Amino acid sequence: MDVSEVKGKKIMVVGLSKTGVSLVKFLAEAEADVTISDHKSPAELSSAIEEIEGLKVNFDLGGHTPKVMLNQELIILSPGVSPELKIFDYARQHGVKVTGELEFAAQFVQEPIIAVTGTNGKSTTCKLIETFLKESGVKVWIGGNFGTPLTEYVRRKDKADVVIIETSSFQLELTETYAPRTVVLMNIAENHLDRYRSMDEYVRAKRRIFQNTTHDTTSVLNADDNTVVDLARDPAVQRGRIFYFSRKPSLEPQIMNIGGAVAIKDQLKVRIGPEVEYYDFKNIKMRGRHAIENIMAAICTTREYGAKPEVIQKVMNEFPGLEHRLEYVRKAGGVNFFNDSKATNVHAVQRALDAFDSNIILIAGGKMANVSFVPLTEVVKRKVKTLILVGEAKEAINRDIGDFSETYLIGTFEEAVLIAYQKSRIGDTILLSPGCPSFDLFDNFEERGNYFKKLVYEFK
Repeated sequence: MDVSEVKGKKIMVVGLSKTGVSLVKFLAEAEADVTISDHKSPAELSSAIEEIEGLKVNFDLGGHTPKVMLNQELIILSPGVSPELKIFDYARQHGVKVTGELEFAAQFVQEPIIAVTGTNGKSTTCKLIETFLKESGVKVWIGGNFGTPLTEYVRRKDKADVVIIETSSFQLELTETYAPRTVVLMNIAENHLDRYRSMDEYVRAKRRIFQNTTHDTTSVLNADDNTVVDLARDPAVQRGRIFYFSRKPSLEPQIMNIGGAVAIKDQLKVRIGPEVEYYDFKNIKMRGRHAIENIMAAICTTREYGAKPEVIQKVMNEFPGLEHRLEYVRKAGGVNFFNDSKATNVHAVQRALDAFDSNIILIAGGKMANVSFVPLTEVVKRKVKTLILVGEAKEAINRDIGDFSETYLIGTFEEAVLIAYQKSRIGDTILLSPGCPSFDLFDNFEERGNYFKKLVYEFK
């Protein structure tokens, strides 16, 4: 698609978030007839409106007016806006096309796209991919769900050799032509059931990333995840080349035959081309067995794009991980504090708990997300000495796993952190790994994690 095709077209942007602001700027620059619609009032959107001040746009704020929607040729939704709202069905029935920001922006990208999706591990894997390539001299751009909307890449004049897009299920819901050159699927676990009616519906959203695969597509898949392996049998996935990665040495013969990576003792054995390569992971800084999965996925992805083996090994040894992902905060009173605020689902908490041996004081809870914490029962019994629950979901979590350790239901986040410290002993680990979104008490997981760190640094 050429930018000139946008000129004069009546296009509505729904949701004036960070993504919405980027879309509005791009469309206004392309001389489209832009209308912004948001259920929030002008006062609630004041900071976003300031960012687009001076641009020629129309507003439909404080709700979505059907008459205004029907006057559009195209409606573009920000990722946080559910396409299932009845107003969008109404627009579709009247011939108005409804799409998402990722689908719209990707049509303007000519460079090869690496798309990383999955329930957990997306951001860390994206950052590893970026670092492996960048340090090897490859010019890359990273964004999508990672933090910068793809539309920002479309707006910039300086193009990259490779575009890395962290791709969420929300972004995939409205994709039709989105066709990454490389698809990386980390894992699939129960998540976002406040948005999806069932786990099957969530999996279907993830599956959409494969709908436009060709013989030139490479898929990098987790051989240890049963749902991912089931998806790999899809004819769409089978059209292209597949690399598997696994932490199970028993899968070495199959993976070396197909291509991919497998962890054996302290080494990664990798075969992307005809030669087998070895990487040492005993000195990596990232915590948790899942860190090995992230590294393997990144190696399988980047060797095809020019990442150098010596660079990969150097980055593996030095990469500290991302903020709010099992981030070491400090030691106070002989107790280690870890910030895993990004753990917004049960699968992520499981991975965090697996990174420690025992004597964990776990701070969990947040916004209700319609998921069960029962899968954590065994690991909580073995490793969690004290469970501190806070937020909207605390009662539900207590019903699921509150009987398997000393458990406290706390009123405020500050009090939760304080009680965790009071209950700790020398050698304990205090872990913030909420297993829930942050929106009951905080604007996002970053704000929650930063506040946790602020409180921890106040301890003597």
